[in-house]
Amino acid sequence: MASLDFQPFDCDNHYYEALDAFTRHLNPMNGPRCVQWAEVDGRKYHVVGGRLSRAVVNPTFDPIAKPGAMYDYFRGNPDGRQPWEFLAERERIRPCYRDRDERIKTLDEFGLSAVWMFPTLGMLYEEVLKDDPGAVALTFTAFNRWVLEDWGFNYKGRIFAAPYISLADVDWACRELEWALDKDARTVVMRAAAPTTELGQFSPFDERFDAFWSRVNEAGITVVIHAGDSGYSSQGYANDKFSSTFSGGFKPSIRGFAIERAASDFIITSVFEKLFDRFPNIRMASVENGSEFLADLQNKLTSTHHKMPGYFTEHPVETLKRHWWINPFWEDDVEEVAGLMGADRVLFGSDWPHIEALPNPLDGVNDYKQFEPADQKKILLDNVSSLNVRRPA
Repeated sequence: MASLDFQPFDCDNHYYEALDAFTRHLNPMNGPRCVQWAEVDGRKYHVVGGRLSRAVVNPTFDPIAKPGAMYDYFRGNPDGRQPWEFLAERERIRPCYRDRDERIKTLDEFGLSAVWMFPTLGMLYEEVLKDDPGAVALTFTAFNRWVLEDWGFNYKGRIFAAPYISLADVDWACRELEWALDKDARTVVMRAAAPTTELGQFSPFDERFDAFWSRVNEAGITVVIHAGDSGYSSQGYANDKFSSTFSGGFKPSIRGFAIERAASDFIITSVFEKLFDRFPNIRMASVENGSEFLADLQNKLTSTHHKMPGYFTEHPVETLKRHWWINPFWEDDVEEVAGLMGADRVLFGSDWPHIEALPNPLDGVNDYKQFEPADQKKILLDNVSSLNVRRPA
């Protein structure tokens, strides 16, 4: 591990939701429409919108695979093991996965100054509920109250959990944003997807959602798109279920590229639809969506700029680099990302404690040793610290 004279700020930490995360603040009468528990063959599952969800094998998270269990797999699988072998070892759930004071102790052990905290199951359920925008609002109203209660949007200046926002109901999104701002939220998180409203599906940057983006712009809060179930279809080439494929029947499929595809489409559309011309104070971050799409995305922006002279008010790649920050997968080429976006637009994140995570968040610090000290500090600390402070218009 490279030595540092500062403590990094990890932009991608997760909790494992409490058993009542979706139900503690939900009127039981709305359970059948939103989220309930059910037991099938002795195992507990969530029923989401009346449908049994197998998005994760064990939504109680007890027992659970160790953080970074898939580390060697994502480092190229040097020992040639089968994917499911990495998940054979399980342990009882650790207190720090569900208790914020225990998590702060863990941050101290790791040498982290602070973390952004995001959902695990919470990033999956909007897609299941999308045909009922009212249920989306009810579910995430309840969920966000649980997040505030158990984690806090700013806990001791160390843990910054993000409320989940959907644009399925723009009026609800505006009210929820105001509530989150009042509770000192530093970020809000959404999935990289076109929301489905009562009138159909629309780009998130359609002017019908401008009331929300206007308030984001005014408040100066950072909007994060985080990996989740975007609803992207493999068009018959693979099974579209979001559940893990790390089992005895595992085989490669294009389903594994859905996260990057969704993020790329979301990001490029924000520029195509001139969101930042209308709202120049908006800052957005892509977290745990990878970065291999960036070169192609910039090429497409440049090509469109040449084909449609006069459409953009400036070169669209410059707009991209002004308003977007990128957290690469830890196994990505960070130097390439910095070359494309600038070191001041790259964010360090570990995905801890998920199976795809770094076993210890600072295991990845040596990947930044090729940077000059000033740029290293930007990526590991300064960039996310700046995004964590509201910048009112």
